Amino acid sequence: MEPSDPTLLGLVRHRAEVERWWFRRSFAGEAVGNVFTGPADGNEGLDGVRAADAERDFARFRAEAEAGACDAAAAGHGLDESFVSSGGVRLSLRWVYLVMIQEYARHNGHADLLRERTDGRTGD
Repeated sequence: MEPSDPTLLGLVRHRAEVERWWFRRSFAGEAVGNVFTGPADGNEGLDGVRAADAERDFARFRAEAEAGACDAAAAGHGLDESFVSSGGVRLSLRWVYLVMIQEYARHNGHADLLRERTDGRTGD
């Protein structure tokens, strides 16, 4: 059994939080708040999911990640450009992109497990 109660919408909300954290807050140094919830709750958007809010929540993800807020934060910067993380470690934009690739891969796997639980079919 998984230690949490994940949902597809929770994963979308989590992605919005993580995109904002790494690209806008950490790399660009923007003073923006949380989209849904933040690191203090340990779940970055996975909790508090309501089906009635699905369209709104997905629109927030798109505004954050797909529609350009995070893209704008990285635009015009080289992959080797660096910043100091909240933990005092110097990191590069390249590192942020690698973390995002890992995050998406991990959560795509979670989404596949949720789909399998719903329809009972396994992949090839």
